[in-house]
Amino acid sequence: MSKRIRSDQRTFFGIKANGPVFVTSLLIVLGLVITTLIVGKPMEQWFSNTQTFIADRVGWFFILLVNGLLIFSIYLGFSKFGSIRLGGEDAKPEFSKMGWFSMLFSAGMGIGLLFWSVAEPVFHFSSNPFLDDPADKVMAARQAMGVTFLHWGVHAWALYAIVGVALAFFTFNKNLPLTIRSVFYPLFGERIHGPIGHTIDIISVIATLFGLATSLGFGAQQVNAGLEYLFGFESSTTIQVLIIIFITFFATLSLVLGLDKGIRTLSEWNMRLALFLLLFVLVVGPTLFLLKSFVQNFGHYVYEFFELSFWTNTYNGVGKETNWQNSWTVFYWAWWISWSPFVGIFIARISKGRTIKEFILGVLFVPTLFTFLWLSVFGGSAIYQELIGNHSISEAVNNNVATAIYYLLEQYPLTNFASIVTILLVASFFVTSSDSGSFVVDTLTSGGRHDAPKGQKVFWASMEGLIAAALLIGGGLTALQTASILTGLPFAIIIVVMCFSFYKSLSEYYDETKFKDAVKKK
Repeated sequence: MSKRIRSDQRTFFGIKANGPVFVTSLLIVLGLVITTLIVGKPMEQWFSNTQTFIADRVGWFFILLVNGLLIFSIYLGFSKFGSIRLGGEDAKPEFSKMGWFSMLFSAGMGIGLLFWSVAEPVFHFSSNPFLDDPADKVMAARQAMGVTFLHWGVHAWALYAIVGVALAFFTFNKNLPLTIRSVFYPLFGERIHGPIGHTIDIISVIATLFGLATSLGFGAQQVNAGLEYLFGFESSTTIQVLIIIFITFFATLSLVLGLDKGIRTLSEWNMRLALFLLLFVLVVGPTLFLLKSFVQNFGHYVYEFFELSFWTNTYNGVGKETNWQNSWTVFYWAWWISWSPFVGIFIARISKGRTIKEFILGVLFVPTLFTFLWLSVFGGSAIYQELIGNHSISEAVNNNVATAIYYLLEQYPLTNFASIVTILLVASFFVTSSDSGSFVVDTLTSGGRHDAPKGQKVFWASMEGLIAAALLIGGGLTALQTASILTGLPFAIIIVVMCFSFYKSLSEYYDETKFKDAVKKK
């Protein structure tokens, strides 16, 4: 079956790729980039209108989808399929659990969590639709953390888990190429090697590129904010574009070193640096308050889980304009969906040898718990400042979201030192996101190859930087959010069909395995 995919390979400017996927994806991406750069500032209004139009009409679908995927992932982990080992009964994990968890977290969250961990709880503390009395600061704090946990919790990781485990199963157990189209073999058979398969992979490539561009744009804004805070650098699109160019260069160096020496090593250093910053804020901040808030935040999230998860603003939105859910929940679900082919392929590649149960539990809960602790420490510290009457952080959030974490660190000793560590961490997450994404896009456009030339990977790393820069020039934060929603919608439909195909193949594989075991025993 893999031979059919290789038969579509062509060489373009020294790049060996699946012709239809590579050329079509590149033309679509370049078309949007060139249009954005030519039109310039008026594109900002187009991005805003497009985001509102899509979110208003399909937000309910995103909400239903992520909840359905969470239920499906838990079912897979605890069902009879949980004992299936990715790669067969004799397969062994390639990476230690610490290395595996580090790469999961770096690829799955990274920049976005650093960007929003302070700003988002502060936003929700000031205003959210679940708050009946804005004067009730205790309830405001509780609801702010609950909503933030919703956006960064198990729903996001369920998306990654389903896409990742499906890809790992078809790659390592069914010996198909590591591409999204492979998951559809039970439904379409050999037709996945034709236009149907090409279309699936093209949508996956575009979703990955724009989902990554969103995070890289956030990262550039936050590095720029840190440099402005520490050294007086101007906060501007020009500086942010230069930052993207500079850090993309280092991402290519990581790519050249390869998956084990480059991405794994850098991911582990990311975790060490993140843990250091987390412990620093926990120790120098209101430690007891933060530890207590982590416990209470988690309890509130569990208690309100179903209402928060299925809330669609149905009744609040009658007869009035309400944009909160479009800007937050719908954006997040679309963002995670657009990231899922990238993260899914990446964690599939690093998860051979693990059982489906181990995979689901590891992907779903370990990064989520660390994320909740991170949000409780950084978001909780910001809300603590609000509760004691210090509104400098909320003022910073209103002026420039990217500066929020630096104004939080200003409240504690060793401000400059902690801010430098933060800039380094953002840059490091930037690099791991870029090189992991390049690895994935290259895999998709080359028909599942794992051994693509280094120059090929460098090409896609450069393309990711170009897209992020173009979106920043053409519309800033709104453009980044719109790109996620635009690319998330078609891939959401692909995920729905993927689940049916995956379940069908799992059932057949399980029955075949049990039959073979029974024959051996006889």
